[in-house]
Amino acid sequence: MSWIKDPAFTAQSPFGPQTLPYGVIDAGSGPVVAVRVGDHALPLRSLDLGARLSPLVAGESLDDLLAAERPLWSELRARLTELVQLPATPVGADLLPLSAVRSLLPFRVGDYVDFYSSRHHAENVGRMFRPDGDPLLPNWTHLPVGYHGRAGTVVVSGTDVVRPHGQSRPPGADAPGFGPSKRLDIEAEVGFVCGGPVASRVSTSAAAEHLFGVVLLNDWSARDIQAWEYVPLGPFLGKSFLTSISAWITPLEAFSNARLPTPAAPNPLLDYLVEDQPWGLDLRIQVNWNGSLVAEPPFAEMSWSAAQQLAHMTVNGATVRPGDLFGSGTVSGADKRQRGSFLELSWGGKEPVTLADGTERTFLADGDTVVLTATAPGPDGSLVGLSEVAGTVVSGE
Repeated sequence: MSWIKDPAFTAQSPFGPQTLPYGVIDAGSGPVVAVRVGDHALPLRSLDLGARLSPLVAGESLDDLLAAERPLWSELRARLTELVQLPATPVGADLLPLSAVRSLLPFRVGDYVDFYSSRHHAENVGRMFRPDGDPLLPNWTHLPVGYHGRAGTVVVSGTDVVRPHGQSRPPGADAPGFGPSKRLDIEAEVGFVCGGPVASRVSTSAAAEHLFGVVLLNDWSARDIQAWEYVPLGPFLGKSFLTSISAWITPLEAFSNARLPTPAAPNPLLDYLVEDQPWGLDLRIQVNWNGSLVAEPPFAEMSWSAAQQLAHMTVNGATVRPGDLFGSGTVSGADKRQRGSFLELSWGGKEPVTLADGTERTFLADGDTVVLTATAPGPDGSLVGLSEVAGTVVSGE
């Protein structure tokens, strides 16, 4: 029987002892590193973690922990698992209700890359934008398509989404105009937080040495700005204004029971993309729009895994460093109810989505709130949680 009496701290709840995600909180006296236990935060600075582990969590962010290596990550997780399941309260333990603390961006984001790895999403977008052509361009089935994003606008869950301004050209117009985006969208994604030694040309077999943990990620997208600017060089201002991530990072080790193979590739893979173990993840995502569940994208159907994305991202000699972040790309499934963007759910704005209160939406209105949540199967029938990522749209005027 654990000393933690929180009813949400059980194996049947997403944030029981099988999960233990890391975050950074401020309870009024400055940032401290903590783990989430049920609906509470457990600060780590005052716990007896030993001389090797205590310095990793003594700072005001997770940066020192990310800069460590896999053996120390595993050792810390094992020690915390032991402490939270003790029958008596450990020396220095202080549980704080999540409602009484402020969650901060838990690490300094280095480079940010966003991929495009759901075949269903890519085909849906291709059918909308290229109705007379092949929905998939030839390179998509040979490599994980991605682009380099803007790390400085990655924010923690709960940060308001200020409607971006930019150029767009309405259908039939001869020239673009300027103003707030009228087609503001989401992309339900999974983000991977990197750590460990600086490295390049990371093989898929070495991915675990550089993948610290997993977050939910919402790649807010201004579709009208994106449509005008993205040819010939790709996403820019339509994507760079904001990306939201979970406040709590679920360690990679928590997903040992959720690993599965990615769908079979249609073409033989080049050697550097071949995996020696399953790197897909059975994550069940839910998208809530103003409290209405509108989509349940299945991450298990993603065509390219995090290991393949990391291998491709570094194969040209580019480095991966502690604090780097990359997104999976929009997660979508074969059914309409599984589409992870409102571009797809409304089929380019032609099919409005009816919410629980009877209102209809195609894209986001000011005041709308979107919340992404997810779980994965854990050991012995338990649930592993990914902390929510939420944002509310506010006018950019």
